[in-house]
Amino acid sequence: MGRRRSGVSRGLVVAVGRTVPWRVVGVGAVVGLLVVWLPRLLGGTPDAWLGLNLLRAAALVFALGLAFLLDDPARRLTTPVPTRRWARTGLRVALVTPVAAVWWTAALLLVPAQSRPPVGPVTLEAGATAALALAAACVVVRFTEEPEPGASVAAGLLTFALLAPALIPSRWDLFVPVGDPAWAAAHVRWAAVLTAAVVTAVLCAPEPVRSLRSLRAAS
Repeated sequence: MGRRRSGVSRGLVVAVGRTVPWRVVGVGAVVGLLVVWLPRLLGGTPDAWLGLNLLRAAALVFALGLAFLLDDPARRLTTPVPTRRWARTGLRVALVTPVAAVWWTAALLLVPAQSRPPVGPVTLEAGATAALALAAACVVVRFTEEPEPGASVAAGLLTFALLAPALIPSRWDLFVPVGDPAWAAAHVRWAAVLTAAVVTAVLCAPEPVRSLRSLRAAS
């Protein structure tokens, strides 16, 4: 029985791994690294403010790639399967997480040490940005029949990122420079964003109740 379960688990990992849009995620990773590497390509050295914003831009680009993580053209055909959606979604995230960790480490190392912002806070920002993309994709999958929400989620995330500095009140500003008195308070807010995004993704990961009822009725 144990061997059978192990075989099923390996089969599930392989099957889900094949559905992950690795090409789109890879494009986001490569473009994100190019954004961070651009000053060196031009023969310059970024200052601390530019280094922080380059990492923020790279995190956004990578998150745009992650917005496509739940895309599945065959979702309407694969709904009635033994493995629940939350498990398939969690497995997709688990498969991409090591790639994201290696990518983010490379992005940090591409910024010269004298220009690199504090690693912990900027990593919190990157994690919250990625979690927002995944949470938005989970919401679209949960409440619509759209099998490929990536394009709309990426467009929404990019629009929000461009408009956020103008729309967010100054007392809630998230994009403060290193050394600003509001730096610590801003990252408390980033932690709240990350927590809210993770909770939203978890709540929206299961199949909708209506889908479960229709499946039971069909069986």
